[in-house]
Amino acid sequence: MTRNAQNLHLALGWLEQLVRGCLQIRLTFCEDFDIEEVALLSEENGLSGFVLHHNPSLEELAMLMVAIAPHLQPDFFSKIIAEFIPEGGDFPEFGGVRGTNHRGILPTGETLQFILAGDDLEKRLEVQRILSNDHWFAREHILWLEPVPEGEPVMSGRLTLNPEVVEQLTLGTASKPRFSVDFPAEPIETDMEWSDLVLPATTLQQIQEIEHWILHNDTLLHEWGMKKRVKPGYRALFYGPPGTGKTLTATLLGKETGKPVFRIDLSRIISKYIGETEKNLSRLFDKAENKNWILFFDEADALFGKRTDIRDAHDKYANQETAYLLQRIESHNGLIILASNKRGNLDEAFSRRFQSIIHFPMPKADDRHTLWLNTLPEQLPIDGGIDWQSIASRYELSGAGILNIVHYCALESLAAPERALDNQRLEQAILREFIKEGKVV
Repeated sequence: MTRNAQNLHLALGWLEQLVRGCLQIRLTFCEDFDIEEVALLSEENGLSGFVLHHNPSLEELAMLMVAIAPHLQPDFFSKIIAEFIPEGGDFPEFGGVRGTNHRGILPTGETLQFILAGDDLEKRLEVQRILSNDHWFAREHILWLEPVPEGEPVMSGRLTLNPEVVEQLTLGTASKPRFSVDFPAEPIETDMEWSDLVLPATTLQQIQEIEHWILHNDTLLHEWGMKKRVKPGYRALFYGPPGTGKTLTATLLGKETGKPVFRIDLSRIISKYIGETEKNLSRLFDKAENKNWILFFDEADALFGKRTDIRDAHDKYANQETAYLLQRIESHNGLIILASNKRGNLDEAFSRRFQSIIHFPMPKADDRHTLWLNTLPEQLPIDGGIDWQSIASRYELSGAGILNIVHYCALESLAAPERALDNQRLEQAILREFIKEGKVV
């Protein structure tokens, strides 16, 4: 048995004693008892790691275990209750609801009040306070109550544990979220290195500033006491023509610092229905809060563009969406990168909120020459008559454009290995890329 499994076993046994004690007080009128501490085995991950990181009180740990118990033992609560009420029947004071698929008891806020407070009104209110939006359970999106129909007691809502926390407590690590309506973003990675990125020195220097923030922000805020003066998070704008390295830079920042990078699919966020865009954004930012992820909004002009004059209701709500987005970006405590083809496309209100605005220009002739030489595979047979410096000077291409051309030429060479890449085939491939990009009619 792993250490984490042993810790979960110990904690469930501790919770079982706690629940039994509460039932004995209520049903057998025995005397009150004190909550004793549970001694967990030292472990960096799983339950012990969570406790070390968050340092919950005994009451908070009990809440956490009540929430996770059905995930570990479906009959955990029903089995204990059946020992005290063998003939069956309802026990409303304990709370709990039935799920759609789950056959056992799913705890509610009332369940926590029964276990931790009994009939003590002051303690019951304290349980309710812990489950409010002001507690770190809610702020860090760990534990909360599901909403109930209007008019029903708030504490009758089902106790919900963040699925990522369930994974963290049980498996020791949380898997990356899947692309979905609730999280319209996909993780992006690369096998490339910083040496593959050909950019002007000024651009590289500004990128390094972002890396400095990633590496040293915690020290700045907490050890240097800047938390009360500096807003959380970091906001950067990458602007420049397509294919100039904006996405690759964001991915390399994640690779260098060990942080996952998620590219946001704006087409899944923007909705023609009033209010839906805000809901989509809210789900996205709630999911990413306190995760140390890098959020990369590609082609951000679609959502972060200039606000319009109010001519009709649609314009009014479009501006409200922009204002809401400004609020969420400013309060987000991680790194957000917006990518745009042109800086002028973005609302000036956004520009004032960026710590970095970084230009990714089209590569100059010397940079294009470097890109050609770096991109060509060694196995590709090349005619000695090609003047790569001349090719780089004559054809203005982005790094992505050069990669597309080399990719095409390499495949053609594999299909016809008897013919080396010469000027004619290369220029045909370049013309093909220009046509694809709409630069040649």
